[in-house]
Amino acid sequence: MRNRALLGLLLCLPLVAGALPEGFVYVDELIPDALVDLRYHGSDNFVGRPVDCYHGSRAILSRPAAEALARVQEELRPFGLGILIFDAYRPQCAVDQFVRWANDLEDQSTKARFYPSVEKRDLLKDEYIAAHSGHSRGSTVDMTLISLGENPSPLDMGSEFDFFGPRSWPDFAGISPQQRANRLLLKNVMLKHGFRPYPKEWWHFTLEEEPWPDRYFNFPVD
Repeated sequence: MRNRALLGLLLCLPLVAGALPEGFVYVDELIPDALVDLRYHGSDNFVGRPVDCYHGSRAILSRPAAEALARVQEELRPFGLGILIFDAYRPQCAVDQFVRWANDLEDQSTKARFYPSVEKRDLLKDEYIAAHSGHSRGSTVDMTLISLGENPSPLDMGSEFDFFGPRSWPDFAGISPQQRANRLLLKNVMLKHGFRPYPKEWWHFTLEEEPWPDRYFNFPVD
């Protein structure tokens, strides 16, 4: 039986500043008008501080994933909509920090905002935090939709990004019809362009034909 932890190859490469491993691109090179709010580069996240290996704020993806996302943006643009990216490629060293944080039961500083109805000791068991993340394979993106214009604003999805609990499940029924419609719009446009959703996070999508389905990378986000 395949063991993904053994098959996953952690690729640690000494990179020239601004360079990326072959097959990866900065998203803004293919989608210049995509908005990016890379939450783990700062402190506005469930850890409550900048995350290891996020040295920069430019989103990175495998080229096939970025090209598919560019087609999403192209389809949305005529309707006055666009994409806002919260996270894309995620180094394994950042995932390791998430696991350490989840095991530190003394640190409850972000509970009220990000996991009010879930016990921190259950975040790993319930798969809100995992020892390996699809993000580290380079073809997973966390994102939402925004209305374009002079003051772009995110569509109301019924919960904020990285909220741990059933309210973030894409099919959660306890939100308004408009919020459910917004989630469905996001899901459908991503499905159309080759991404599959994650059943516990309305914002999380992975390219179906990802180039490295069993490899986990560990170069920093610069």
